[in-house]
Amino acid sequence: MDGEGDDGLRDYHGKRDFGRTGEPAGRQAPGDGGAGSEGGTGGEGGALRFVVQIHDASTLHFDFRLQVADVLKSWSVPKGPSADPSDKRLAVPTEDHPLEYEEFEGVIPAGEYGGGTVIVWDHGTYEPLSHDRRGRPVDFAESLAHGHARFRLHGAKLHGEYALTRFRGGPDGGAAADAAWLLVKTAGGGRGHGTPDPRRARSARTGRTLARVAAEEGKA
Repeated sequence: MDGEGDDGLRDYHGKRDFGRTGEPAGRQAPGDGGAGSEGGTGGEGGALRFVVQIHDASTLHFDFRLQVADVLKSWSVPKGPSADPSDKRLAVPTEDHPLEYEEFEGVIPAGEYGGGTVIVWDHGTYEPLSHDRRGRPVDFAESLAHGHARFRLHGAKLHGEYALTRFRGGPDGGAAADAAWLLVKTAGGGRGHGTPDPRRARSARTGRTLARVAAEEGKA
């Protein structure tokens, strides 16, 4: 997949006006000299983080993000993750996001890229499980670049083993217009919550629904 750091966040920065949106610019914001932002988005004890956000933009969808090095690799999942191994959920790669995005919840202003309401439906840590044919561990970024990665989620709602598999798109795994992946719960990976009604779902951070976030921020 595309690189990390400044290069990895170039698309993210280029699509947003941080004078208007409350989304985090991240530690690699242009012109910030690499200064770090405060916050616990790096995880505790080096644990890798994940987040699933519900995003009521031009289309209502889920955003699935995994920490890889110092960015969040991101996919748009129209129907959301499923706890049923028979459900193969389409996952379309989007631009890398900063680690601080794990905590973002609010309303992106109309006219801005992705304008609409966002809540954190689930978040937590994950364990990479990718290995080669001999059972030896494979670097997670490398496994994504090759189009297949396995991992175990430890979230407030999602638990167990999942896999991301690219079925369309180039070998770089980037967010090309024709790239597409499948997000699948692997058999025997434990049980978790089913996909919720996104309109009724509550934030794992604040307990708020999309409607409540939109109403509260509209009054601000």
